[in-house]
Amino acid sequence: MPEGPEIRRAADKVEAVIKDIPLEKVEFGLAQLKPYVKQLEGEVVLRMETRGKALITHFSNGLSMYSHNQLYGVWHTCKRNEMPDTTRQLRVGLHIETHSAILYSASDISIWPTQTIHEHPFLQRVGPDVLNDSVTEELVLERLRSKAFYNRALSGLYLDQRFMAGLGNYLRSEILFTAGVHPSLKPSQLDDEQLRSLAHDTLAICKRSYETGGYTVYTELRQVLEAKGVNFEGTRFMVFDREEQPCRVCATPIKRQTYNGRRLYWCGQCQAK
Repeated sequence: MPEGPEIRRAADKVEAVIKDIPLEKVEFGLAQLKPYVKQLEGEVVLRMETRGKALITHFSNGLSMYSHNQLYGVWHTCKRNEMPDTTRQLRVGLHIETHSAILYSASDISIWPTQTIHEHPFLQRVGPDVLNDSVTEELVLERLRSKAFYNRALSGLYLDQRFMAGLGNYLRSEILFTAGVHPSLKPSQLDDEQLRSLAHDTLAICKRSYETGGYTVYTELRQVLEAKGVNFEGTRFMVFDREEQPCRVCATPIKRQTYNGRRLYWCGQCQAK
């Protein structure tokens, strides 16, 4: 399932094509959404907001569309006369004169008044989005120290969207490695310096993945690996999906274990308990 950086990049892709341009045609593949077609045609997309793995499309007439890609949903953009040849089911089609943005295969979609979209059950449950410009290291640190999360093992906390929306499995492994903390530890077991490092790396790794299209290794290392001819998957991560391969820092074989039903990777030396 895509994580926060991938959802934000998908939102950027759609915004780049249709934002602030009148919608000539709107399509919905779900029966309960079809009554909104006439209300949205002629309006414009003002912005696309992400809350973790959910995407909220804000329209100029005071309506907003909540959508969650879940496992199979995907946004696609194209020229208006070059619709993709696919067996996927169209759920949402937003068409301007020259281009189209289409959401395929997703099933969790609803229309809300913009002023009450925050009442959506999913949005009420999730925490701040890790890629929102208003989210600071101090806010992450505050949440790590909060009563709700202070005594949770980091292995589970960094999959919990109530803590920070947009975190996910590969980000969990990469953040904990970069911060140098063992996945079984709790925020309550870390000193102030470790907590601040973890808060910093939480945002830094997510932003790096967003800005680079999925890389969490630092830029200089990526360039060295690419110069050696290593492919995308081989250069992308520090520890994730690198079981038994040497740690990029200390050469210790990377470990893999299932935490909270998901695979997690770490270095026994760099993240000693």
